[in-house]
Amino acid sequence: MTQAPSAQEPSSAVWAGPDEGFSVGPTPIPDLSPGEVLVRIELVTICGSDLHTIAGDRPTPVPTVLGHEAVGTVQEVAGTVLASDGDRVRPGQRITWTIGTSCGSCRRCLRGVPQKCVSVRKYGHEAITDEWRLNGGLATHCQLVAGTGLVRVPDSLPAAVAAPANCATATIVAAARRAGLAAGDSVVVIGCGMLGLSAIAYAVDRGAAAVVACDVDPQRRALALEFGATVACSPDELADAAQVFGADVVLELSGNSRAVQSALDIAGLNGCVALVGSVSPGPEVRFEPNAFVRNLTRVVGSHNYRVSDLADAVAFLARTPLRDRFAGLVPEPFPLEEIEAAVAAARTGAAPRIAVRMA
Repeated sequence: MTQAPSAQEPSSAVWAGPDEGFSVGPTPIPDLSPGEVLVRIELVTICGSDLHTIAGDRPTPVPTVLGHEAVGTVQEVAGTVLASDGDRVRPGQRITWTIGTSCGSCRRCLRGVPQKCVSVRKYGHEAITDEWRLNGGLATHCQLVAGTGLVRVPDSLPAAVAAPANCATATIVAAARRAGLAAGDSVVVIGCGMLGLSAIAYAVDRGAAAVVACDVDPQRRALALEFGATVACSPDELADAAQVFGADVVLELSGNSRAVQSALDIAGLNGCVALVGSVSPGPEVRFEPNAFVRNLTRVVGSHNYRVSDLADAVAFLARTPLRDRFAGLVPEPFPLEEIEAAVAAARTGAAPRIAVRMA
């Protein structure tokens, strides 16, 4: 067991459901089992899935500690734990981690989809137990259990940029991988929230020939241009824009059924549609099989990611010239004690991400 001195004892914002809300208070220091890591959290950002849970729209066992988009510093390590680069994890290192665990040996893990491991446990989505109380990001510390993918974060990367990596950015990297996004592709991004802006910048980084950004909100369209979109259009203008610039890879990030229909309709010859935003049941959409066959169209679903995707996401954020723009998407963070105010701010949608700081 290796350990660094802690400046504070753990505390957490425990979520007990829509009626009871949050309660912030001390949490016992956990006894780590072999393969576990205790992280002192630096910053956590509030994701859309957190807001769905808080609103009662997403079933989540309670009580729990919500939050999964986080970055922190290793406080304690039980045994030998390796990061994604194969080196040992040691106290004092700055890391982020996968949203869920994977066993590495079940059929799903062996087939390359560890995010769907049969024994997956997801941070910010599990009920508190006596053995796992610090199981989410809205706390001063997080207990990372065995099977969690760990990725080092450069000290030079601002926390506001690094925190969304383990959800928004890694999700985009995985979707791009599954869609086969390559240099020279014309990419369409539907939905220009945090995922969409990340997708635009990542597509440009990968050498996309053009990026068409689509959103109903003119302010989001303006941001899309700042993040490198070739053109930003409304849904009514999407078909024409795709016709002009091409649609080799279409990333549907909104989950809106009409947007999904548009994504299927505009895919170019030998193109691929990656459905990312449809994470809850919605209205059915239609497609005409003959057109898909003759057009050589592929459709893939993409949900969560591999640890290698998270590592690629951190590397991308470390090298992108848009680092300051990414940091600007996150306003001044709230302290943990003001979690209710932070959630209220996130619900307004005024900023792509609202952050909570722990110190």
